[in-house]
Amino acid sequence: MSPFTGSAARTARWEHLRVELADGVAHVTLARPDKLNALTFGAYADLRDLLAELSRERAVRALVLGGEGRGFCSGGDVDEIIGATLSMDTAQLLDFNRMTGQVVRAVRECPFPVVAAVHGVAAGAGAVLALAADFRVADPTARFAFLFTRVGLSGGDMGAAYLLPRVVGLGHATRLLMLGEPVRAPEAERIGLISALADEGCADTAARELARRLADGPALAHAQTKALLTSELDMPLAAAIELDASTQALLMTGEDYAEFHAAFTEKRAPKWRGR
Repeated sequence: MSPFTGSAARTARWEHLRVELADGVAHVTLARPDKLNALTFGAYADLRDLLAELSRERAVRALVLGGEGRGFCSGGDVDEIIGATLSMDTAQLLDFNRMTGQVVRAVRECPFPVVAAVHGVAAGAGAVLALAADFRVADPTARFAFLFTRVGLSGGDMGAAYLLPRVVGLGHATRLLMLGEPVRAPEAERIGLISALADEGCADTAARELARRLADGPALAHAQTKALLTSELDMPLAAAIELDASTQALLMTGEDYAEFHAAFTEKRAPKWRGR
């Protein structure tokens, strides 16, 4: 994401999200607890635009995405989205579906790691948002459900058919996307859908601790690692190795690489600057 901006000012207030920035860590909360944080058109758009802004600013080194209340996110709002889409024409439907995909791309392409703190339900679009994150820290109450076929749509929504097989394998992905059955935290941990299982009630705290650890580390190295993980998913080995080589050569000219050597020599901890 280019850091160059036009004349538009930074957004001062997000209507559909609660956003806190502190010491390089962004805490983004889906704040509609009375609806289990069901997503609206505005919530999708806010997530897309917020991630673009944070990516340009280069002040964020890690982000925690969580949900307020009893669950992470129950997916698209049945009345405000599903009901509304029934009266849309094909062009409007394509615009909407492209927007939801842009949110997932923004999560995958932002230059900082995203940690999803999942408790309670993560269903439909909520499950895909968690899936798109770099890390999923889950409470024992967490349950994931890719419900798209249960409303008569393809299970491959918002990039789910691309991302899920790469996280849990084709067999598990086929079962989850075809049947839409919920996967509770113990099974999610077993098949690799979650990165870490926290104690009950502690997913947000554990996610924040992980984000703090990431933010205190070599931010540029993390950004490039994330970019390579995404870029190389569909590359042949030779192309991936060449991209690795050029990336490492560039990072070897950076301040953090030299700082590691100085810190090692002086027997102290590195002072990472993300450069």
